[in-house]
Amino acid sequence: MQVLNSLTQLPANAAYDLVVIGAGGAGMAAALFAALDGQRVLLVERTAHVGGTTAWSAGTTWVPGTHHAAQVNPGDTLAEAARYLNNAIGDRTPAALRQAFLDHGAAAIRLLEDRTELKFRPYPKHPDYISDLGGSTLNGRALEPLPFDGRLLGELFPLVRPPIPEFTVLGGMMVDRTDINHLLALTQSFASFKHALKIIARHGMDRLSHPRGTRLVMGNALVARLLFSLSKHAHVTLVLNTSVERFERDSAGVTGVVLKGQGAASDDRRSVTARGGVVLASGGFNRHPDLRAQLLPGADIAWCPAAPGHTAEAHALARDAGAVYGQGALSNAFWAPVSLRKRADGSTAVFPHFVMDRAKPGMLTVNRKGERFVNESTSYHLFGMAMQATGSVPAWLVCDATALQKYGIGMVRPGASPKDMAPFLADGYLTQGATLADLAQRLGIDAAGLQASVEQMNRYAESGVDPDFQRGVTAYQQNIGDATAGTKNPNLGPLNTAPYYAVQLHPGDIGAATGFVTDGDARVLDAQGQPIAGLYAVGNDMHSIMGGVYTAPGITIGPGLVFGCLAARHAGARSAVVAP
Repeated sequence: MQVLNSLTQLPANAAYDLVVIGAGGAGMAAALFAALDGQRVLLVERTAHVGGTTAWSAGTTWVPGTHHAAQVNPGDTLAEAARYLNNAIGDRTPAALRQAFLDHGAAAIRLLEDRTELKFRPYPKHPDYISDLGGSTLNGRALEPLPFDGRLLGELFPLVRPPIPEFTVLGGMMVDRTDINHLLALTQSFASFKHALKIIARHGMDRLSHPRGTRLVMGNALVARLLFSLSKHAHVTLVLNTSVERFERDSAGVTGVVLKGQGAASDDRRSVTARGGVVLASGGFNRHPDLRAQLLPGADIAWCPAAPGHTAEAHALARDAGAVYGQGALSNAFWAPVSLRKRADGSTAVFPHFVMDRAKPGMLTVNRKGERFVNESTSYHLFGMAMQATGSVPAWLVCDATALQKYGIGMVRPGASPKDMAPFLADGYLTQGATLADLAQRLGIDAAGLQASVEQMNRYAESGVDPDFQRGVTAYQQNIGDATAGTKNPNLGPLNTAPYYAVQLHPGDIGAATGFVTDGDARVLDAQGQPIAGLYAVGNDMHSIMGGVYTAPGITIGPGLVFGCLAARHAGARSAVVAP
């Protein structure tokens, strides 16, 4: 693979079989599948890093029916997966499009594992998010990338978008769910002590020669594996700090692009021919001010934890070519509750509260009236939607001293000492109250409401039943609770140990659900439902096959990989026809 740091290094009037706009997970996958077919590929990235939001994610990849599923759930079938999606999504998206994903998913994963450095594992228990619906499963469909040794990338290592600093420990050491469990239990188990010692020692050695740890996990591992695989193909070119200015079109459809170098003073441009077509994989509309105002009214861009490259610059070009956005989604974006904190360098850390705190015993979430408004153990997507639907913006995640010590809260880690908590208290990220009334006064919320909500939660914890929001009744909810807490319900526990703590929450859009309408080959369709020849969309540029319903972990990355495969295959066939 040839890596160009600026557009000036790209020859004038270059020609490729496939041009991919955006080097996030879906774009890199489309480029890799095309490379495996022998296509000449140009991968265009507007930032200095590859990976997009995928690099900041858990890297979970939801693809039912793979060879991995048999290891943990041999009874699962594609028919059951289709039944689950039909139950969860209904007619929000075409069933045929979901079926295309199911029909081709297993083969795409097998091809990646057989011919590239992409390697996955099934997690022993990783339930679908709406686990009370028919067709759902507890495991087998969600795959996780294996950890990757970043040192294998050599000089390419700095290209991988670094993880969110607040998701690392010890100055840049990445940890996944397995690592976290071992670190928390390192004084209780020899196996955990051994695991923790091994990764900490590795990190210490890394820091002697690298600015961060090279043991990559989760989304960073997935992106690094994609990059390492692409690096083995001489007919792939990656150009960074470059955006697309316009599409070249003729009667046959989209035939190429005009690229522009990044930077206010840049006047560098290159015309590039794309014989097979152009794949849009720019990450969605989330950082486009006008589209946010239209599609996500009231959601401040400061609450968005997505990567910086998702500006939708190419969306206007696609719409000019006839592309249309999908309709009927439950939501135009996928959501998670987030907390915000200013970093020392002046930037803002946007921390998604996925699974580590809000669903645990001794935690509850309230609005300004001090009242609960949501099942705290529901999926992060439904949590974020509930915040908006009930007008509970901002909201506050509240816990007692016992829960904070055991689980942490947001950016405050489990087992935090007074010294550890001092900076968070000083800058207001974390609020502490000697009593619930004191906490409410400091937060500016109704004290009587908070007191009543906590007393009610304590009664529910004693009975194990939450009659208001049915917290902890599904397998998914119980999985992100704490089965070791000794409570009747793994998601319910009392708040009775002072002092009390709270972190403010906002609904953060973690990715676009609304994108361009496509067919089963990821071809972009016009308003009449006809393919726009030579134009494809994958990842968050493609209208989600989930219709704005967050059905399971990894439902953006999984379809991104599979439709990246289908787009590359179709474009490859087209390129073979039009090649000179």
